[in-house]
Amino acid sequence: MSQAAFWQIVLELLAAGALSVPFGHYLARVFQDQKTLLDPILDPVDDLIYRLIGRDVVSQAMDWKGYAVNMLLANLLMGLLIYVILSWQGHLPGNPLHFPDVDPFLAFNTAASFITNTNWQNYGGGATLSLFSQMAAITFPMFTSAATGFVVAIAFFRALAPARDKGYKLGNFYRDFVRVLTRVFLLPCLFITPILVWAGSPETLTGMVTAHLIQGGVQHIPMGPVADLEVIKHFGTNGGGFFNANSAHPFENPTPLSNIIETLLMMVTPMALVITFGRMVGNRKLARVMYSIMASMLVVALFIAVIAEQRGTPLLAHVGLMQHAGGGQMGGNMVGKEVRFGITQSAIFDTVSTAFTTGAVNSTLDSYTPLGGMVSLVQMMLNCVFGGKGVGVLNFLMYGVFAVFIAGLMVGRTPEFLGKKIEKREIVLASLALLIHPLIILIPTAWSLMAPYGAHSLGNSGSHGLSEVLYAFTSAAANNGSAFAGLNGNTPWYNVSLGLVMLFGRYASIIFMLAIAGSLAAKPSVQETIGTLKTDTALFGGFWFATIVVVGALTFFPGLVLGPIAEFFALYAHHALFGVVR
Repeated sequence: MSQAAFWQIVLELLAAGALSVPFGHYLARVFQDQKTLLDPILDPVDDLIYRLIGRDVVSQAMDWKGYAVNMLLANLLMGLLIYVILSWQGHLPGNPLHFPDVDPFLAFNTAASFITNTNWQNYGGGATLSLFSQMAAITFPMFTSAATGFVVAIAFFRALAPARDKGYKLGNFYRDFVRVLTRVFLLPCLFITPILVWAGSPETLTGMVTAHLIQGGVQHIPMGPVADLEVIKHFGTNGGGFFNANSAHPFENPTPLSNIIETLLMMVTPMALVITFGRMVGNRKLARVMYSIMASMLVVALFIAVIAEQRGTPLLAHVGLMQHAGGGQMGGNMVGKEVRFGITQSAIFDTVSTAFTTGAVNSTLDSYTPLGGMVSLVQMMLNCVFGGKGVGVLNFLMYGVFAVFIAGLMVGRTPEFLGKKIEKREIVLASLALLIHPLIILIPTAWSLMAPYGAHSLGNSGSHGLSEVLYAFTSAAANNGSAFAGLNGNTPWYNVSLGLVMLFGRYASIIFMLAIAGSLAAKPSVQETIGTLKTDTALFGGFWFATIVVVGALTFFPGLVLGPIAEFFALYAHHALFGVVR
């Protein structure tokens, strides 16, 4: 790794960490109903929304079932609204380029994608959707889907808080939902959007501009409200994009400065939620342990991805077509990467995007080296390296429940987590939440590779082709939304199957985790004794990490062996063979 790459990784991680700590304390104050400096400005806004919803609805505390039902109903209505807008796009206003209605299968996939915070796109945004669809069916759910995952995490935190004994409710979904929108997402979007406009992102209702080329002729360039979409796209860990090239497009990500801003936007809130967790449950030491484990996994992933891409492809390097990074040369694997970002910022951006389940990409993952691509794949399989808004920390806590239970059995101590006994009900629910993830990835992947209508969409054969399909369903299940880009997903099979995987991947795990929250909230806190297993120590943190590796990573190991690992060894085997022949 070059020295410049090393310092870019270090400085960006330090910046994200420095921002996450005060932001995490702020979030804890918001959801513990403590005063903040923004209350005089935002309280009237909240009160207006509460009046529109109905104060009786907002004031009622909900148990886990009520919280889950209201969350599902709100998301169902918003999903149906998105589907209707896309299906009737050609008949609605705000369509200066006269785009037709979206195909029903594609409309279903897109509605499922954006309501689940996945933001997978089987279409080219600037060439498919009207301006009204971009705003009402794409940008709108980027706020609401991110808020959904956020409030579920907050409800889970409340279940573990010391004062939440004797069946205490988890809060009110609608009140939490509104406060996330106004007090977490709104103001940053208002302030950061002008910065992206200054950097070069357009913010206009003009559908297209015509450029007269120097060599003659004209070029029609799609335009629209891009800058505001970009802010919530990254800040809400959404992904997707206004244009098909996503964050590699110069309108979405114009400069290296905008690239760093968007990278930090992806990281800051999921990292802050760990700090919020520590404050809300009254155990900041445990939060530091969690933060350290997640940060360590992120650092390892970043270094592997950057080093793999800087080393380049051995076959091309052998004949002198590519140089390793260093010596003042770009070097390495620059295929599919923008020159204005280079290898380091491309690898950092895409690694962060999959770690935080954003799904935005500023380079083509399909052209990454096997190890570089596998880093993104593994992070989505684990889905707990900070993860997206709320879901990542919930998955991490799910592994924590397993770690407590396993460790308790090993040493003969009572399995307890933050003063709550972990019993059969919690383990069964956590097992269901854990198993749904590999099931909805591996089964449709295998089916797609066997069925002609699935294999026909492959852009590559062999191990790389398997990786394309495996990556697609992993991305959908993890609600990430990035793709290897070699797979044609705009077919009835992939539109429907990926859409269903997104829905199951999102809501099944949320329901199971809310059920665990309800079960824990109903239990009285037990006093810590000499037999209590401490979970806020470095020793247990190591065991927690080991549980993630053994239970999580090994679940997908056969798929990785057949895909990127096999491709890696095949690449170097051909390199050795080429050297013998030469």
